[in-house]
Amino acid sequence: MPAALGRYGAWMSPATDDETRKKLAVEAEKLGYTTVWFGIGASSVEDLAYFEEVLDATDRITVATAIVNMWTNDAGRIAESYHRLAERHGERFLLGVGVGHPESITTYQSPHQKMITYLDRLDAEGVPAEARVLAALGDRSLELAATRTRGAHPYLVVPQHTEHARAILGPNALLAPEHKVVVDDDPVAARAVGRPFVHKPYLGLRNYVNNLRRLGYTDADVAGEGSDRLIDDLVLHGTPAAIHTRLAEHLNAGADHVGVHVLGPDPLTGYRRLAEVLL
Repeated sequence: MPAALGRYGAWMSPATDDETRKKLAVEAEKLGYTTVWFGIGASSVEDLAYFEEVLDATDRITVATAIVNMWTNDAGRIAESYHRLAERHGERFLLGVGVGHPESITTYQSPHQKMITYLDRLDAEGVPAEARVLAALGDRSLELAATRTRGAHPYLVVPQHTEHARAILGPNALLAPEHKVVVDDDPVAARAVGRPFVHKPYLGLRNYVNNLRRLGYTDADVAGEGSDRLIDDLVLHGTPAAIHTRLAEHLNAGADHVGVHVLGPDPLTGYRRLAEVLL
């Protein structure tokens, strides 16, 4: 049986140091979250040693990579490490893979073919399709996620994208978007946290900006540091109950699970407050 994700998971930024994130994972499990997602960026993590440490430090929670970058991590080595983790921890590890964005990789070419080749290698090395998810925004990558993996893990999206993604994926594939939140009911203070995180780097990355335009955001919305409308949609804020209502829009649009990415200087307090309404 594939790893259980639950409806809401804790998504942790690679900007937070690994030791802190491990402690957050332990606390997230105690709070009742059933999945913890670890942002990786373009880092090389071929031995998956850090995620093994997190699995060792926890008992039940599913540990997911978000995502292993295909350009900087050899598929054969990742497969070898996956099998080591699976042998020790069963199906508690979920391998999220993807191509990232072109601005971060100087050798970035033909991303769709890269995904196919990488998944072919994981197949050849015996990594089960149900044990992996694909970072996917556009239709072709969503189709690939549905046919070659357990499903899709879209990043920096809104419920409109979730609705479209479900239509592309079909009824059976996993759909697990990430969504950022600031647990603060002062919109000015919340935007002061959320806007810099979205502005740099995401509003300078064409795959994310193009996706936002497809979703109906205007050039004015994505210009500069982003309009209030854009920031408020991408980084939900308010009371825990208000945030819960907005996150549930993903589930109503067809998501199976939402990776909740708490921003701010004290994410653990945010996860604690949200646990009271999400879990």
